[in-house]
Amino acid sequence: MHDLDRNEDRRRGTYEFPFEFHHIDASHPRYVMSYHWHVEYEIIRILKGQLTVTLDEKSFTACADDVIFIHSGVLHSGIPDDCIYQCIVFDINAFLKLNSVCADYMQKIIHQEVMIYHHFTKKQPEIIQIVNNLFDAMWKHSNGYEMIVIGQFYHFFGLIFGNHYYLDNIPKARRDYKRILQLKQVVEFIEKNYASPITLQQLSASVSMSPKYFCRFFSEMTHQTPMDYLNRQRIEQACYQLSTTDDSITEIAYRNGFNDLSYFIRTFKKYKGTTPGKYKKRC
Repeated sequence: MHDLDRNEDRRRGTYEFPFEFHHIDASHPRYVMSYHWHVEYEIIRILKGQLTVTLDEKSFTACADDVIFIHSGVLHSGIPDDCIYQCIVFDINAFLKLNSVCADYMQKIIHQEVMIYHHFTKKQPEIIQIVNNLFDAMWKHSNGYEMIVIGQFYHFFGLIFGNHYYLDNIPKARRDYKRILQLKQVVEFIEKNYASPITLQQLSASVSMSPKYFCRFFSEMTHQTPMDYLNRQRIEQACYQLSTTDDSITEIAYRNGFNDLSYFIRTFKKYKGTTPGKYKKRC
């Protein structure tokens, strides 16, 4: 799904500087952060509005000036409300290459011996300031910004350990771990098959559940129905294609699993608040 893959395994940045920056507002084709995961870590700052974040099964709302930290492999999503936010996705192994003195600390994070708090607010002003310096350097891209980014990251991790902003490793309950793996299976199934007709029976069969139990399971995990989630993914991909190709609305609708143009337009308007034609012009 181009840059919208749910299981994102592409390289971030470069080998020498594995940091990738994104500025996301309402015009961005991935404004709504659909469920996905990656082996890299991610840090998010909220510039405006609110972002309702789900990490595995836990949900919370972050506000302007808050910071979110996402560990490797965590299934996550974000629903914005009049929100502007920025993300840096990074390979934490970069810090093993750069400074062996700090390797023991970084290994604790990598091996999940400690779990960094996932949500920082104005109650941790020193963290917010460091993260703002970090993001501003990535955003402005001034000469020498790479050194600022690496330095601020080390400062961030130093504050984490110095102030004990982490939990000691708490193993997941067997049931919770199994449910997260099952949700990942469903998300991956949708990623691979979203362009084809998909029934509720097929979705439930992908994780060996009955349709009735699957609907309850999926709603508990994502706070939406399976078919709503599927349609949102189709619209997201259609939105991306509308803003990056010259293909017609009809071609894009049929390519993304819709066999009725009027239903595609109604569904697009439901999730985007506008028609595909207006969205294409706006982007």
